[in-house]
Amino acid sequence: MATPSSGATHERTRLIAHFEARSAGNQGSGWCELWDRGESNLWDRGKPSPPLIDLLERRHDLLEPITGGRRKMVLVPGCGRGYDVVMLALHGFDAYGLEISSSAVAEAKLYAGSELNNPSAYNFSDINSSTRYTGGFASFVLGDFFQKDWETNLPFGNNTKFDMIYDYTFLCALPPNMRAEWARRMAELLTPGGLLVCLEFPLYKDPDLPGPPWGLRGVHWDILARGGNGLTADLINAEEQKTDAGPGQGQFRRILHIQPPNSYEIGRGTDMLSVWEKI
Repeated sequence: MATPSSGATHERTRLIAHFEARSAGNQGSGWCELWDRGESNLWDRGKPSPPLIDLLERRHDLLEPITGGRRKMVLVPGCGRGYDVVMLALHGFDAYGLEISSSAVAEAKLYAGSELNNPSAYNFSDINSSTRYTGGFASFVLGDFFQKDWETNLPFGNNTKFDMIYDYTFLCALPPNMRAEWARRMAELLTPGGLLVCLEFPLYKDPDLPGPPWGLRGVHWDILARGGNGLTADLINAEEQKTDAGPGQGQFRRILHIQPPNSYEIGRGTDMLSVWEKI
């Protein structure tokens, strides 16, 4: 089992110390402070998600960027510097990145302005595949995921529904008592039949240890398929043994659950990639 390096452990210890005295309602300001102080290196990976790139390029049956002549819309909440947003645009999607920090939005716009014009090879599993796609666009929105005011900046305002949402380190950054609301908002923002793609991280960390990042072993199944709150360890451990045969009381059905051969070093060998269909 892969475990984080000592340097990574130190960075996460600093994150835990920064947030340990903050209430759930005061998390956003904590992330804004870190962005304003130039400390995004505590979590920044420096490139888009390798498992998501592989999924886009190998599972066209799930994730074609254009359907019925319409370009699909994708949301990346907590998008940071916008690596995944830009990569999705380069793969033909109209991609929106949401950030609570104005500093993060400004950095993401700068990154996109440069990267979309001269894409780095890390945006593609196979650089030859870059010729397959007609690029979409990347747009960045300032706002709190759990509020609705930022939705007025979307193409159809509060009626906008996304075809896909991607989550890597957004859920694990939230206090556990916000997990059920995360699942509810994901369902609210997706079109029926839309896909929620999650790179589940960290799975090596005991869910009872403090975060961020908070350990998520079994949490996705509990809150998405079962409709739980992601807090009761005995239920989580029991539910993660179930198959994809039938959903529980949640709003999602899991249609793919694999260990990605390529992932970031910190989670390689323990990360799982899951795709959930909005019921």
